[in-house]
Parts: sequence; C-alpha cells; structure tokens
Amino acid sequence: MSDQEEAKLISRRRMVSLLALAAAAGFGALTASDAEAQTAATPEATGTPPATGTHGMQRRQGRRTARHERRHTRRTGGTAPAAPATPQ
Repeated sequence: MSDQEEAKLISRRRMVSLLALAAAAGFGALTASDAEAQTAATPEATGTPPATGTHGMQRRQGRRTARHERRHTRRTGGTAPAAPATPQ
C-alpha cells in the first residue's frame, strides 16, 4: 500500500470512538433547551382544600390500623387502644 492509502485508513477502534463522541454530542444537543420546569399548583393557590390522600392511600391506612389492632389484641388479649391521629 502507498503512504496515501494508509493515511486514509482509520482503525476500527478509532472509528468506534469517533462514533461514540458524535453520538454523545448529538444527545447533548437534543437535550439542551431553554424550557423551564413547570411547578405544580399548591392546593391553597387553587382554592381547593388539601387532600387527605388518594383513595388507595386511605384504604392502606385503614388496613394498617386494623392490622395493628388485631396484633395488639393477639399479643395482650385485650382491646387495642385508640389509634393516635396521624400527622399530615
């Protein structure tokens, strides 16, 4: 091979690194934007009362309270004390 042909050849390792660099630069260009994140409106700002949790969260809390009462009854043989108010 002549010297000019050898200069034009690029090794596979060099080609892969160039492709990776180009992909990283392209990804960076796609993700960079001037958009700002949206903030969620607070319940006070919208005029609605604050939620006490979703339906699923309320069901979970009910099951949890019942489970604690059953456990207390099983361990002590008596009735469970009133559940304390959960701070939210």
